[in-house]
Amino acid sequence: MGEQLIISVGREFGSGGHVIAEALAERFGLPLYDHNLLDEIAEGKNVDGESLKKYDEKHKKKLFSRTVRGHSNSMEDHVANMQFEFLQNMAEEGKSFVVVGRCAETKLRKYPALVSIFVLGDEQCKVQRVMERYHLSEDAARQKMKKSDWYRKRYHNYHCEGKWGDSRNYDFSINSSRLGLEKTVDFLEDYIKERQKA
Repeated sequence: MGEQLIISVGREFGSGGHVIAEALAERFGLPLYDHNLLDEIAEGKNVDGESLKKYDEKHKKKLFSRTVRGHSNSMEDHVANMQFEFLQNMAEEGKSFVVVGRCAETKLRKYPALVSIFVLGDEQCKVQRVMERYHLSEDAARQKMKKSDWYRKRYHNYHCEGKWGDSRNYDFSINSSRLGLEKTVDFLEDYIKERQKA
């Protein structure tokens, strides 16, 4: 695999995928990119990062956008493409990093340094985590999970040929409810180290 390492983490809402990505970034000493990616992009383009974040991982509104000769006037599309280009440029430069979401398992697939992971979880474990994290009732937690995953799926499937969460699109899919977050991270760390030897 070489010295470069790119870890892509897709996740179901409530699975702890973001926590796992943070832990992997720490263990491998890599920068983590999620919504903070837009801060770096904004800095390079001299625009306000917060103004970009409202379009982050959002599907374009068809009623208010149009595409002519392959060019879209949708801010959602522009923000997505800026992120894809930024990640591809970093990969091309040989940089190592961890990225959460952003269709990275597809957009960076051609790079041998990529290890793509999808984190899922048992329904009740996810509900419990969301209830505790956001101080919600069980019904509200279930609604938040359903809505968040619907948005992620819609965004991903618009920008990628493969379907969000389909295990065939990732190197590894893992249920974090089986081992718990810390042991899941341990397991993935071992897997990634073995991949690095290949």
